[in-house]
Amino acid sequence: MADPELAAPPMAEIAAASPDDLEPPICRAHIRDILAAGGALAGQRVIVGGWVRTGREQGHGTFAFLQVTDGSCLATLQVIVQAAVHPLARLTAAGTSVLVEGELRRPPEDSKKATVAIELRVDRVIEVGETNPATYPLPKGNIALDTLRDVVHLRPRTNTISAIARIRHQLACATHRFFDENGFLYVHTPIITTSDCEGAGEMFQVTTLFSQAEKLEELKENPAPSEADIEAAKLIVKAKGDAVAQLKAARASSQEVSASVSELTKEKENVLRLEERSKLKPGIPIKDDGTIAFENDFFKRQAFLTVSGQLQVETYACALSSVYTFGPTFRAENSHTSRHLAEFWMVEPEIAFANLQDDMNCAEKYVQYLCQWLLDHCEEDIEFISKKYEKNGRHDQTAINRLKLVSSTPFVRISYTTAVDILKNVEGHEFQNKVEWGIDLASEHERYLTEVIFKKPVIVYNYPKEIKAFYMRLKDCCCYGCSCATGW
Repeated sequence: MADPELAAPPMAEIAAASPDDLEPPICRAHIRDILAAGGALAGQRVIVGGWVRTGREQGHGTFAFLQVTDGSCLATLQVIVQAAVHPLARLTAAGTSVLVEGELRRPPEDSKKATVAIELRVDRVIEVGETNPATYPLPKGNIALDTLRDVVHLRPRTNTISAIARIRHQLACATHRFFDENGFLYVHTPIITTSDCEGAGEMFQVTTLFSQAEKLEELKENPAPSEADIEAAKLIVKAKGDAVAQLKAARASSQEVSASVSELTKEKENVLRLEERSKLKPGIPIKDDGTIAFENDFFKRQAFLTVSGQLQVETYACALSSVYTFGPTFRAENSHTSRHLAEFWMVEPEIAFANLQDDMNCAEKYVQYLCQWLLDHCEEDIEFISKKYEKNGRHDQTAINRLKLVSSTPFVRISYTTAVDILKNVEGHEFQNKVEWGIDLASEHERYLTEVIFKKPVIVYNYPKEIKAFYMRLKDCCCYGCSCATGW
């Protein structure tokens, strides 16, 4: 039984302890939570930290209004600071970082311009990170996305990038939540691999040969050791070994033997370094047949950034039944379109003991789950992105309405052959890409099926095997010599 005097103190006591050399925790409130509560928090004291979106002095310089954001939501919190509390000129510049404490209050009822439900009246300014208004690169108005490429460190402070960050975060949360609720296990698959999973595109190669080649430039100033140098070092090793043997035979003290063994070890390591250095040759190592000698590389063979975790996750499915991987993948395709990315995150579920119907059911439920999750957690951000970037002008086709449609509507499921027949019989519309059985459907074909024909999501299955990946399962059929179809 443990000594009561040595027993660990309760966690509450540990949390309550405040060492003399540490300042107390800040415990700031998130603007998202303050605004969500509306006026219910009026009268409470809080600490808020964030960045000034806009600021202006009022009342002939007696106080200032600050619109502060902390990234927790799209909206800003109105903060009021009196000149007696802090010099106003140091607070009002866009981009200024502030950490303030005060009381939450409802705006005065007689204020005709009151547009907020709650505001913060500051009585203590804890920290201020000033900016120079003349050089701060983010304007108060709109800024082109291309321009943001030159101010990468400030991009997340814009409404667009911060909204996208919150949306992506929620999609990742929903992904893990969905698969966990449906009995899947999350599997981490390698980012660096020696296999080309799909064999359908270029891969980014991972190698240390170039950095090694650069290091070889030092051979010009410090040449590699010769065979004579290595032999001389080996003779020293032999002499040190003999010295150790003599000390042991003479029953020398353990201290003397240990010191001698240490010297022997150092000389052996020196020989290894000399032998390794003697193999160095300028440039990339090349075999006799002219190919690169990857056996000199870090992994002793070619290695690449993964294009898919599918091969690894399939092995887990054969042991754990339902699994998925969710991580970065890389494609070195020389295609500069919005559909071709060098790096992106991909969800790859694998289900054992399931057929194509089970696969489609899982995909439909997952997409609907994500759409409903966004409606529940990101509606403000989705509406902002929709208003700013959607140009169709139709209320029924906004992002919010599309999410509502997808989340609540069963998906249409048609075979590839049926899809081709429907598209061939379309009248009054001419496709840029010819519709023909045996070729892959183009984006315009897919959009026409979903947006015009069915007006809802569509799953197309049983494609011809010639246009699908080699690992797709062939559809069972009773005919002979046919061009069998594969899964979706």
